Amino acid sequence: MKKFGLRAMQTRVDKMERTKIDPTVSLPKVSIVTPSFNQATFLEMTIRSVLEQDYENIEYIIIDGGSTDGSKEIIQKYAHKLAYWQSEKDKGQTDALNQGFARATGEILAWLNSDDVLYPGAVSAAVRKLAHHPEAAMVYGDCDWINADNQVIGRFPAAQTDLKKLRRGYVHIPQQASFFRADLWRKVGPLDESFYFAMDYDLWTRLASHAPLLYVPEVWAGFRLHEGAKSIAEDDRCWPEMLRVHYRDGGKKISLFTLKYWVRKILQPFWIWLRRKRIKA
Repeated sequence: MKKFGLRAMQTRVDKMERTKIDPTVSLPKVSIVTPSFNQATFLEMTIRSVLEQDYENIEYIIIDGGSTDGSKEIIQKYAHKLAYWQSEKDKGQTDALNQGFARATGEILAWLNSDDVLYPGAVSAAVRKLAHHPEAAMVYGDCDWINADNQVIGRFPAAQTDLKKLRRGYVHIPQQASFFRADLWRKVGPLDESFYFAMDYDLWTRLASHAPLLYVPEVWAGFRLHEGAKSIAEDDRCWPEMLRVHYRDGGKKISLFTLKYWVRKILQPFWIWLRRKRIKA
């Protein structure tokens, strides 16, 4: 099983060469928001994965929900490198993200949950792709599944999708490896705080209704699977929320999307068992 390590993967490539942006033009600011609550075990690696990027113009914002497990002390350790941080009670992950994006001033936006990681060079690569594809609302790369011990245990099934496919349940977008334009966020945002799980799927459909989403077959992030993760403990809440988006956008009760919903519902126990087996392997 492959061991994940940020420093082991670090490449020494000149920033301007990687991003292929004219050095006489200022680099676009990338605002990254991390929502956090009692994730001290993984939080420092998440923070470092952002702060150690080879892209200089990053605005990093951490919105912590009043953690009591030592997370606040970890954030304070890096406070001098953060654009903004807070540690106080909020209404959950979606509210924390909206608070963070309300403070963001970048031209490009992304969020990274407090147990996930960006791989070295991810931000540079995303900026480069957005610069080369001005028609795209968002770019997203590939994403490893990693476990609590930082071992790579699989690969998220990322693939090219679009609005039509999204509305049929063909998502295939790893949120951890996604970067979208702030001007479009201002048109379609904020995130719908009634969603606990599918706020990202809801956002993707809204962005895709304005401009294409572009898949880049490069590994940009690590999606951590562990017993405390929502994708393990509460995965059964995802597709019912996606179904709400389906009906809101005019989807029919008899459709490919609803068929996928029922198949997923039936297979849910096996799906969770398989994920738990992966993280314990």
